[in-house]
Amino acid sequence: MSHDDSGDAPALGGLADLLRRNREWTDGLPDDYFEGVRDSQSPGVVSVCCSDSRVSQEGMFGASGDAGSLFTPSSIGNKVIAIVDGERAVDGSFQYGLAYAGAAAGVVVGHTGCGAIATAYTIATGEDPDLAPGIAQEVAPVVETVEAALDGGAVDTDATDREVVNRLVEYNVDAQIDFLRGSEVVAEETDLYGFVYDFQGAYGDVDGRTVLVNVDGETDPDALREEVPTGDEEFVGRLLE
Repeated sequence: MSHDDSGDAPALGGLADLLRRNREWTDGLPDDYFEGVRDSQSPGVVSVCCSDSRVSQEGMFGASGDAGSLFTPSSIGNKVIAIVDGERAVDGSFQYGLAYAGAAAGVVVGHTGCGAIATAYTIATGEDPDLAPGIAQEVAPVVETVEAALDGGAVDTDATDREVVNRLVEYNVDAQIDFLRGSEVVAEETDLYGFVYDFQGAYGDVDGRTVLVNVDGETDPDALREEVPTGDEEFVGRLLE
């Protein structure tokens, strides 16, 4: 191990910084923060986001101050699809949140500028990014989804690369919701919501907004606006027609 005494502030991830931030976190917690969840959990929602440093599930839904309210798996490409013995299955972390932790709603959150989607797009269009085996395994289901979008003409590839990727992000959220809706292990009464977390201004001018793009397979913007409380219609958006 080594220690840098150059005087430069350590980047987040340095041991001293991690310990300092945890001290600040624990110092700020109310005494009863873990009351009711010390021995069990009963989250209302299981939410899967992409594995990305810019995307905070607790932050975007204001859940950091409410222990046990949000069950938060993450995956490359915010996918709920796992490959088990060559077959598609609901990802175990997501299923656990529904079946064992008891969440009544499932949420899939993509995000603008998604590197997993961009990589899948390059693969689907014939490039070889030479991924490490573990990453390639995780990206493979995303590539299949992107290929389906391109083969079906769902995305206009004459647009800019950023626009193409962000539309594929939305398509991927729809595909994950559709997979959950068709799965026998997801109860029919489970509410399923698809969002895109926007920090590139693709859906408007509010950075960090979770844009509602799908409710239980419904993607028509007018129908989605009927699903949200009055005054919250601004949260609805779609890039795909």
